[in-house]
Amino acid sequence: MSRKQHHVVSNPSGGWDVKRPGAQRVSAHTEIKKDAIDVGRRISQNQETELIIHNKNGRISESDSHGNDPFPPRG
Repeated sequence: MSRKQHHVVSNPSGGWDVKRPGAQRVSAHTEIKKDAIDVGRRISQNQETELIIHNKNGRISESDSHGNDPFPPRG
């Protein structure tokens, strides 16, 4: 079973998008990356998905798990 995810990615036309893999439309669009991360984090927490944040060049810079984490940290 694939994990549910939301990605914060750079939009080629400018700004930043929050989107799910395979979706035709974006969940949110902002002009500033920080705003896209904030919106994406709220969506991800609400839907219990993993939030994956990309740099402008497309590489993953960080990720947050808001759902059932298959690899929780050791306590």
